[in-house]
This record gives sequence, structure tokens and C-alpha cells, in this order.
Amino acid sequence: MQIVLTYPGFQAIIFYRIANWFWRKGWHFIASVISYISRFITLIEIHPGATIGKRFFIDHGIGVVIGETTEIEDDCTIYQGVTLGGTSLVQEKRHPTLLSGVIVGAGAKVLGPIVLGENSRVGSNSVVLKDVPDGTTVVGIPAKPVGLDRVSKRKMVDKLEFEAYGVAYDHPNPEFEAISLLADRLSKLEKQFKQNYANNQVQAKSTTKSTTVKKKAETKVVSKNKKADSKTGTKTTKKDG
Repeated sequence: MQIVLTYPGFQAIIFYRIANWFWRKGWHFIASVISYISRFITLIEIHPGATIGKRFFIDHGIGVVIGETTEIEDDCTIYQGVTLGGTSLVQEKRHPTLLSGVIVGAGAKVLGPIVLGENSRVGSNSVVLKDVPDGTTVVGIPAKPVGLDRVSKRKMVDKLEFEAYGVAYDHPNPEFEAISLLADRLSKLEKQFKQNYANNQVQAKSTTKSTTVKKKAETKVVSKNKKADSKTGTKTTKKDG
């Protein structure tokens, strides 16, 4: 009785089942009225035209929006503030599809006719714009995969545990990893620059030394030539005298 009277997620699903029955019968006005009453009571908006499977669970629930052409398979869980929205006004498939076992964390936005694969996870406050493969966790804006290949596809369903809000505590942060890679790259480039600078300094000193020696040698040769020319000029003068 407590669940029936105090759990908005459960209440919203009951209202949806009733509204969806009328929608499928073609009584769209009655279905829309029931959906409106549900939204007023639960603060959860589920379009009566959406397709939702068994054991669907909405935790906390406030602010959840599920669009008309959304398809949700069995055993999916979403949290408060989640939007399963469309990106087009055209009357066609424009909302996401959640395959079985999907968990969508609080505040996440899944937009467009994309597919979230079986047992995939969406981290809180992420914005998902592309398909998500089976067993993959995505986080960020726009959402990017983390924790790929954590289990084989054959054992994926058995290995994956329930992850509240769609992300386990030990999942890597892709932005932090990218920054770390950039920092490592910068450190390597800095070391390479220092090594090249040191080599250039040694080469410059060697070049300067060889140039100095060469100039001294040339100076000596010029000096000798001048002395030789001077002696030759003196002898010629004496002979003429």
C-alpha cells in the first residue's frame, strides 16, 4: 500500500498503462487527459504513445520526460530529471530506444532516434547524441564511452552489477585521462626541447672554436705573406741602388 500511495514512479507507470491503452485504441484525447493528470500528480511526464516494457522502474522521478516515439524494453531504470527527447518535429521515429537492462542516471538527456544497447549505462547529467553499444558506460557532454571491454559479451549480463545513477565509482573519467595524456606529452616535448637545446649549445661552441682557430691560422698565413713580401721588396731596392 505504501508503494501505491507514496511512490510517484510507480503511480506514473500505472497512469501510463491506462493512457497507453486508450492511445492504442485511438482515443487520443482521453489518453492525453490521463497523461496530464499523471503529470500533475507525479511531476513525471510519459507520453501515452510511448512503448514501455516490463519491470520498468523510475527512481525518485521528479522531472522525468519520456517522448511519444520512445521505446523502452524490459528491466530498464531511469532516475529523476531524465529526458528521453526528440530532435525533430516530423511525425516519425524521433525519440531514443532503450534495450533491456539500461540504466540512465539522474539529469541525463538522451536525444534523438538513437539506440542504447543492452545493459548500457548513462552517467548522471550526460547528454547522449549517438548510439551506445551493448554493455558500455557513457559519461560527459557530449557523452563518450568509458570502461569498454570490461567483460566479454558472452559473460556481460552475468558480470555487470546494478550501478546506481549509471556509473560505478571506479569508472575512469575521460576528460581527466585526456588531460593526463596531454600533460605527459607536454613533459616529453619539454625534455626533448631541453636536450635539443643542450646539443645545439655544444655544437655552437664547437663551431665557434673551430672558426676562431681557422681565423687565427688565416691571420698567421697573411702575416707571413706580408713579411715575405716586405723582405722581397727590400732586396729589390738594394739591387737597384
